[in-house]
Amino acid sequence: MNNFLKISGVILILMILGSCSENDTKRNSLSIAFYNVENLFDTIDNPNVADEKYTPSSDLNWDTKKYEHKINQLAKVISAIDTINEFPAIIGLCELENRNVLKDLASHTAIADANYKIIHKDSPDERGIDVGMMYNPDYYLPLENNFIYVKLPDSGNSTRDILYSKGILAGVDTLHIFFNHWVSRWGGQEKTEPLRIYIAQMLKHITDSIMSQNGDAMIVLAGDLNDNPTDISVSKILQANNPKDKIEDSKLYNLSYKDYEKGNGSLYYKKWDMFDQFIVSSALFNDKNNLHLMQNQQNVVKYDWMLFFPKKGEARPSRTASKKYYGGFSDHLPVMIYLNY
Repeated sequence: MNNFLKISGVILILMILGSCSENDTKRNSLSIAFYNVENLFDTIDNPNVADEKYTPSSDLNWDTKKYEHKINQLAKVISAIDTINEFPAIIGLCELENRNVLKDLASHTAIADANYKIIHKDSPDERGIDVGMMYNPDYYLPLENNFIYVKLPDSGNSTRDILYSKGILAGVDTLHIFFNHWVSRWGGQEKTEPLRIYIAQMLKHITDSIMSQNGDAMIVLAGDLNDNPTDISVSKILQANNPKDKIEDSKLYNLSYKDYEKGNGSLYYKKWDMFDQFIVSSALFNDKNNLHLMQNQQNVVKYDWMLFFPKKGEARPSRTASKKYYGGFSDHLPVMIYLNY
């Protein structure tokens, strides 16, 4: 009987310690995510943007039922991103038509408990797609929000603004956040590469300026860059280094490298590409700081129910539509990072 009581006592203590450990992890961690939601358009024809494809009279017959299904699908994905804290504290999104679609998403019942507030501004993109952000005010206090205008060289055209938000994260430190959606490869990689190089130069100048004023500045740069981690715009111009190398002060490091080198990605065309990336400043690698990375890599959120399984070839993201309607989620997978505080 005494042995039974001793064993029972040990088991009880281990259960309590395990519960405490789990609660401590949950209490002292949060996540930041990014998701290209693939053309989240409402059903209303806006004469100022090229949204005709997503209207009831289009070939897709984009009606209220399909729009609501799209919102349902995206909310389901967002609710599955963070397996520790239920919802991301902050999530950047791109390919949003306007503020209203972001509001509809944030208020969906599947993620309503996150109490998301939104940051959004209509960008001058000819397709009418924007970058936006949702954040839980219990974890993030914005101090300054700006939308960086990107006027492309030579053509004089504009693309999506870069969303910049500076705020206090988890009440412990200042964070500089940049959410991006760089120029696509439509028209060919070589033809469009100079445009992404131009945007990378802009961001390099801005982040260098921040770190020159504060070498310990905490910067998170994320988004759909339409280039891989090893492409010139990211590796050479932005100088987003591989974190497996020595971490040096006041430099940027690309958390998508490890997964990309294994052949993984966030979208699939003819192969897996890692266009969706998290790039952070060196200060976030220092576990003595109030904020620091839980892992030195990003996570690609990938569940079987988010994928399409063709008869031949690899499974890939189940998208909403192309030339015809499929009813999936997005042609991109979300990416995320965990921070300890």
